[in-house]
Amino acid sequence: MNKRNKVKHLNREKGHRDALINNMITSLFKYERIESTQAKLKVVRSHAEKIITRAKRNLATDIAPAIALHNKREVLKRVKDRNIVTKLFEDIAVRYASTNGGYTRILKKINRASDNSEVGILELTNRKDRSSLIKEIKDKREAISDSKKEKAAAPAPAKKEKAPKKEAAPKAKAAKKPAAPKKAVKKAAPKKKK
Repeated sequence: MNKRNKVKHLNREKGHRDALINNMITSLFKYERIESTQAKLKVVRSHAEKIITRAKRNLATDIAPAIALHNKREVLKRVKDRNIVTKLFEDIAVRYASTNGGYTRILKKINRASDNSEVGILELTNRKDRSSLIKEIKDKREAISDSKKEKAAAPAPAKKEKAPKKEAAPKAKAAKKPAAPKKAVKKAAPKKKK
């Protein structure tokens, strides 16, 4: 029986399950569409929708900076890639600003031939088409490579010269005290076996 057990174990231990969910959520926000088994997609869907709702909280104009930072840190617990977190807060959350829930959908596919498991697609409802996503990724890569080239071409800043060290004044030799005699340490005799 599975009474009062809300966690879907997915035949994995906690650490493995959390890593799987985090990676799938990250891929969902990166590509806006992932394919996996129905059981995994249902679990990932609930986590992803909560994360999008968390990102939407930062769209309010009167939000305190501490609360906005807290929201980003809570999302960073699940999504480890900072670029994807910025995409989530600046792009995906804005797309769903007027929507209350229902950010994702699961589409069913034909069962997998090898093991006959139910397979599906999890995607964002307001997702961009593949060509525009690829173009955005290429533009970001080019911007990063251009900034690296500019840094490499720029002359290195001149190093500051170190101040000369002051010479230490010669120390007066103190009169040597006679060394105290060392005490002899007695070793315990080995115990006899009975």
